[in-house]
Amino acid sequence: MIHIGEFNTLEILREAEQGLYIADNEGNEVLLPNRYVPETFQIWEKIEVFVYLDNEERLVAVTDRPYIIRGEFAMLRCNQVTNHGAFLDWGMVKELFCPFKEQAFKMKAGGWYLVHCYLDEKTGRLAASSKTNHFLDNKELTVTQFEEVDVIISHPSEIGMNVIVNNKHAGLIFQDDIYKELSVGDRMKGVVKKIRPDNKLDITLEQIGYRKIEPNADAIMYELEDNGGYLNLTDKSNPEDIKTVLQMSKKTFKKAIGTLYKQRLIEIKEDGIYLI
Repeated sequence: MIHIGEFNTLEILREAEQGLYIADNEGNEVLLPNRYVPETFQIWEKIEVFVYLDNEERLVAVTDRPYIIRGEFAMLRCNQVTNHGAFLDWGMVKELFCPFKEQAFKMKAGGWYLVHCYLDEKTGRLAASSKTNHFLDNKELTVTQFEEVDVIISHPSEIGMNVIVNNKHAGLIFQDDIYKELSVGDRMKGVVKKIRPDNKLDITLEQIGYRKIEPNADAIMYELEDNGGYLNLTDKSNPEDIKTVLQMSKKTFKKAIGTLYKQRLIEIKEDGIYLI
């Protein structure tokens, strides 16, 4: 199957006056115009191409590499705005269309916008949307706590910065975890600091010093941070109390706090654990 808006590896079938006809393993053909035909090629050779609809609404293959492909997010420049919507520069001959209804804010020529590229099922055309949250889903997460993830800065919030996680999920970097200037569209690595009960993701950008310690100790450190640097638990606490607060056994808990104590990250007193 030929996938519109994506890179396809297709087989060269035959040469024609207008270019090369290439096809997938199901026999679906598409034209690679002369301007994209490589200097040397062989029939039945495989070639990687990007497929989309050209200015005449014909399916066409090109060897150009767009700034964004279907299902991804990128910062694009608005070239012009017409009565129909905005047209964005995505590195292709035909500009990428963003309808007015898909604009989070009214776009202006010369402006840069974070958009998602999607396939309009009604027209079969690729289009852009700056309403990026519509393309994110946290119902079924594909990430775990403490996992390293790819992050795109999405838009500011009163309590921090909203981010796109692994091109799939919505997350938030709290203001207290922001130590450098961030701009919409910035890409970087992050870490899932916490997964909340409603599947909201707390993201941090910097590896914390104690991240190299074992995961259970890491979990205790996060609980201490969330509770003002204090936990009403010790190695003499009831196992059920430890399980309720930390979701771990007493044996695991004692081993973890021992690790933290040796690294001088916590202080253990009769009334509980304190973050140093």
